[in-house]
This record gives sequence, structure tokens and C-alpha cells, in this order.
Amino acid sequence: MASSSVTSSGASPVCPVGAHVPVAGGLATGGLKYAAQIGAEAVQVFVSNPRGWALPEGRADEDARLRERADLPVYVHAAYLVNFGSPSADTLAKSAASVRHALRRGRAVGARGVVVHTGSAVSQPYEDAMRQVREHVLPLLEEIPDDGPDLLLEPMAGQGRMLCAQVQQLGPFFEALEHHPKLGVCFDTCHAFAAGHDLAAPGGAAATIDALVDTVGEGRLRLVHANDSKDACGSAKDRHENIGAGRIGEAPFAELFRHPAVAGVPFIIETPGRAPEPHRKDIETLKRLRDG
Repeated sequence: MASSSVTSSGASPVCPVGAHVPVAGGLATGGLKYAAQIGAEAVQVFVSNPRGWALPEGRADEDARLRERADLPVYVHAAYLVNFGSPSADTLAKSAASVRHALRRGRAVGARGVVVHTGSAVSQPYEDAMRQVREHVLPLLEEIPDDGPDLLLEPMAGQGRMLCAQVQQLGPFFEALEHHPKLGVCFDTCHAFAAGHDLAAPGGAAATIDALVDTVGEGRLRLVHANDSKDACGSAKDRHENIGAGRIGEAPFAELFRHPAVAGVPFIIETPGRAPEPHRKDIETLKRLRDG
């Protein structure tokens, strides 16, 4: 699926800027209302409790309303508990069921991608964990129909025994999953910074995207989670901050928008603040950096 159909006058595709939105009252009823309040041009949603294994059915009317918004790219974030590197057979089975559910629900709402964390080896060797990734994720990719959402791998912040934090560590994932055409990447700026990519250094953001493309190939970057960081580069701490208020600062986001590999790729904020105002401000800041 294309990243975006939004284009600027005679130039590269424009990156839609949006947010992870609350869906109280229904995916469309709650999500679209919040998106309008903050000026979002794209949305990300949960289709189940992110901290549980329950797999709820959706509401056909809500799904249809969201699916019909062709002007609004939609993404689904899989549950946080998913971990294909876990030594627990129960966690592996539940992870596969959870991602299969997210992919099915994603197709129902017209989502372009389903974001899944790359996981942790926990207490077992890295090689064993990566064999599990191949065994359990490749069949899920094979099940995705041509009009289904991409599966987007999101590298982590580097804490614990994470299987993937720096973008170069995506290489073994793509090899294990045979560079499947439905496989893509969700690049989280806070995670990358925490993992040691110094986005705040001059040229640091562009160099990181260069490394990502060198690792997984062109066209695989399909979503950006745009989050500033409360902590220093290399901290391995996943603590998001509002755009420009953290250690990354505004300039690297402008640099990302200018990178050719990012053209047309939606930016989704997952920044602090429960009321609409902080998110509206973050979206306005990113639009200014994009359009400036």
C-alpha cells in the first residue's frame, strides 16, 4: 500500500501528520472526533486493550466509517504484550493470536499498517529468539491479503534484552522474514535516540534514515512515530516528550521531513498530554517544520 496520496504542488508527496487517538465511544466516533480537534491528518488506534490478551470484535458501523475515510491514513498498534522472542510457549501463542487479530481488524478499518514491537529474548539466546520470530511471524505475513495492512516492525529503546533497537538490527529480522513484501518499518524517534542514534547532532537524523535504508532497502519505511525524548541519547529509556520540549529538539524533525526516504510517510505523535491542547500544539509544530 502507498504511504500517502497527499501531494504538494509539483513535488514529493507530503507527509501527513497525525496522532494516536483515543477511541472511547467507538473507533470512528471517538477517534475521528479527537482527530478533528487536534488537526490530525492521520490516526493510529488500538483495536484491543494494549495491556491485555482479549481479542474483541469490532462494530461494523464504526469500522465502515473509518474505512471510508480515504483521506485519513489509519494505522493499528498491536498490543504491548506481544513478544515473539519470548521463551514462553503461552506468550508465543497469544502473541500470534493477538497480531492475527490486529491484522484482521486492521483490514476491516482500512488500515495501511499494523505496528508491532520487535520484542525481547528475555532469558534465552538471541539465536533461539530469532528462530521463533521466523517460525511465528512469517506465517502471519503469508496470511495477509494483497489489500490487507502491512506488518510494521518497531525497534525498541534498547532496554533489557531487546532483539532490535538500533536500525541496523532490523537486518536479521528482514532476513529471517525473507524480506516479505508486506513487511515494513515503523521508526520511532524517541526509541532511536534512546538506543544511541544521535538525532540531535547535525545531520544525525538523516544519517540514521540512511542507515535504515541501507539495512532494509528502499520503500520499507512506512510510518514514523514522532516523539521527543525526556532522556539523553543512549539512555535506553523509553520516555516520550512533546515535540521540541525534549532532548531531541525541533530541528531533527525538520531534517526527517526533508529526507527523500521519508517522502509521503505519515508522522504519528505519541506524546504526553491527555487533553487535546498538547497534541494540537505538537501537530501544529510538526506541520510548521514540514511546510517551512
